[in-house]
Amino acid sequence: MTGKHRHDSVTIDERARPVIVEHAKEVQHFGSIARLPIALDAAVCAASVEVLNQLLADTMTLRDMYKKHHWQVGGPTFYQLHLLFDKHYEAQSELVDLIAERIQSLGGVSIAMAYDVAEMTLIPRPPRGREEVPVEISRLLHAHEIVLKEAHTMARQAAEGGDDGTNDLLVSDVIRTNEKQVWFVSQHLVNEVLVPRR
Repeated sequence: MTGKHRHDSVTIDERARPVIVEHAKEVQHFGSIARLPIALDAAVCAASVEVLNQLLADTMTLRDMYKKHHWQVGGPTFYQLHLLFDKHYEAQSELVDLIAERIQSLGGVSIAMAYDVAEMTLIPRPPRGREEVPVEISRLLHAHEIVLKEAHTMARQAAEGGDDGTNDLLVSDVIRTNEKQVWFVSQHLVNEVLVPRR
């Protein structure tokens, strides 16, 4: 059998057909740990993977809030905020990759799909419609605070468990990036008179 047959005057070669598998078994179940030779106890890896997946869900939500507000921002500071929100979106996207890759390097399975993120995130869902700029900023600051509270707690737990790689990721990348973004965004809520009154 050559794998070729004729169909309505067209020769079909089944050997060149892509193999499409719709229902395959999972290679690794979510919530399980694949032991990798990284000199960490399985229980430490499992604990870090669990909290990092929560952080991943919240970071993905924060990232997407930045894109939402990038698209929907308006008013006299539109241009500055439009650019700032997109810059922060990019930085959060980098954090998403770093967190997901850390989960995988610990032998875990990172969440990836929007419906999983929606089920897991601790960040309140914003409305679909446009909001005033101060409300958009307040939502972003609240989301940052949630992420930072998690990251501080997780960094301490990782240090206590000897998971230096996770601790370093949380302190050097997640905490520092989010703190800097809070600083930049919060300055847009400072009620300062631009022209001195006489």
